[in-house]
Amino acid sequence: MKVIVCGAGQVGFHIARHLSLENNDVTVVDQSPKLIQQINDSLDVNGIVGEASHPRVLDVAGADDADMLIAVTYADEVNMVACQVAHSIFDIPTKIARVRQQSYLDPMWSNLFSPDHMPIDHIISPEIEVARAVTRRLQVPGAIEMIPLANDKVKLLGVRCGDGCPLVNTPLRQLTQLFPDLNIVIVGLMRGDQAIVPSSEDQMLPGDEVYFVVDSEQIGRAMSSFGYEDTEARRLLIFGGGNIGLFLAQEIEREHDWVQTKIIEQNPERAKNIVGKLGETMVLNGNVLDHELLEEASVSDTETVVAVTNDDETNILASLLAKRYGCQRVITLVNKSTYETLINSLGIDVIVSPRNITVSTILHHIRRGRIHSVHTLREDFGELIEAEALETSEIVGKPLKEIKMPSGVMLGAIVRAGEMICPGGSTIVEPNDRVILFASAKVIRKVEQLFSVQLEYF
Repeated sequence: MKVIVCGAGQVGFHIARHLSLENNDVTVVDQSPKLIQQINDSLDVNGIVGEASHPRVLDVAGADDADMLIAVTYADEVNMVACQVAHSIFDIPTKIARVRQQSYLDPMWSNLFSPDHMPIDHIISPEIEVARAVTRRLQVPGAIEMIPLANDKVKLLGVRCGDGCPLVNTPLRQLTQLFPDLNIVIVGLMRGDQAIVPSSEDQMLPGDEVYFVVDSEQIGRAMSSFGYEDTEARRLLIFGGGNIGLFLAQEIEREHDWVQTKIIEQNPERAKNIVGKLGETMVLNGNVLDHELLEEASVSDTETVVAVTNDDETNILASLLAKRYGCQRVITLVNKSTYETLINSLGIDVIVSPRNITVSTILHHIRRGRIHSVHTLREDFGELIEAEALETSEIVGKPLKEIKMPSGVMLGAIVRAGEMICPGGSTIVEPNDRVILFASAKVIRKVEQLFSVQLEYF
């Protein structure tokens, strides 16, 4: 597949990296010579310096025979015009644009992006996607990740094993014996910076991040088995009233109206503006690092703090203060990947990465075939893939033990007729089954071939 990526920032870099590792023909366009030099030095892609919305630049990038254009520059207008040029002049089949300015996304103007006006096939709003990701994590206290799959029949959960976790130092093969009625499959472990696709003999150790697929009706039992008995938060404090903080508060009001929510926003005008867009949410104006303001917001009585200001350092420091003053759980937005390993050792419960979330959303639209969702769990870890088993796929019609599964692939669940099946050696995948699997980054291409139908891959 030939892909043009407009924008060499963090998201553009990681999208180009994902695609190039899978042997796609990738060209990256950015007006910054420094960013393009980094791209050319680091990745097996073609980097071009130029304005991504200019026809001549896209022509040089090979737009004449490109299959897809992904526009993720810092300017919404450049992204939109690049898609328009890609359609009107070069007839590129698939166009994806990141759009941050919410006035473009108002339902009142939804016709703007129709084929007759500005033909963009998929619009990605990072702020909305991040707010949704935070909301999902709030629904399962103790989880560092929560992703609904197969029409919410199963969920992918991530937890961190504490010293008191009942399951540490237990071989994974014994989980079935310990919990015979619990539909749970552990698909991945993060141990420090090491990503592990586990075998039946592996054990969980204190400090591990554990990712598992579980029947949605058994989430409570699954979390209890890891030592988490918390109930859903009823008092929520949001640091930052920008788009993410506002969307999150609106979602809580709409879907979880029993939760008492407060927002601290430093900009007085912004604070006044969001008051008019919210119902029961209390908005406080001030600095999230101000001790007296945190006391006024009753941070010590708050179950969960979500730090989503536009500054990583402020988010980290405010989260640590909230924990010090007695908040039970903090969820912290961090853009810089260099902070992630440091933060885990500081006692911050959940890290939210806008880059990873945006990359996952874009990957969902890139994968071909009967794919329903793709999620990047951690950088350089791999992808969680939900797909529909096609009749002529190599994985269909014979026991899993007879299928040569690539090393680095872990089947997490098969969903058939709304029921979760834990995959075993004798399990046979049937056509139209939903297959949930985790694949390490280096074997994504092999997974595509395993599930292929003639020339159609996902």
